[in-house]
Amino acid sequence: MISVIQRVTRAKVTVRQQDIGVIERGILALVAVEKNDTEKEAERLLERILNYRIFADAEDKMNLSLRNINGGLLLVPQFTLAADTDSGNRPSFSRGASPEHGLALFNYLQKKAADLHTQVQFGQFGADMQVSLVNDGPVTFSLRVSPR
Repeated sequence: MISVIQRVTRAKVTVRQQDIGVIERGILALVAVEKNDTEKEAERLLERILNYRIFADAEDKMNLSLRNINGGLLLVPQFTLAADTDSGNRPSFSRGASPEHGLALFNYLQKKAADLHTQVQFGQFGADMQVSLVNDGPVTFSLRVSPR
C-alpha cells in the first residue's frame, strides 16, 4: 500500500458539492492499494500514519505523532498513487489493485482507523472528489508498505 501524508491545519473532501470529510489540525492521507496488498499491509500502513512523528514538540522538532497531538485524520482513496510512471508520458495502472480489491481494503482500513483513532474522516472510494487542504510547513511524506 502507498500513502502520501500531508501535515495540515485543515483539510476536506467534497463530493457532489457536499463536504463528506472535514478535519482541522492533523494528517491528510491519500491512499492507494496495490495488487498484492492484504489486510496486513493495511494495518501496517495505518500504524505508520498514526505514529509517524511529523508534528513539532516544545523544542520545534518533529517528535510528535498524530496520536500524540490527538489530531484529525482524513483518509482519501487515490488509486493513481499506484501508477507506474517509469517510462513514457502516460501512466500505467498495472500495479494497482482491482476496483473490488481496492474497495475491500480501503473499507478495512476505514474500519481499523475508526477503531484506533477518535478523529477520523474519509473520502469516498470511486467518487469524483475535490480535496482541499492547507499544508502546514509544507510537510509531505510518501509511505509505502509492501507485502513481504
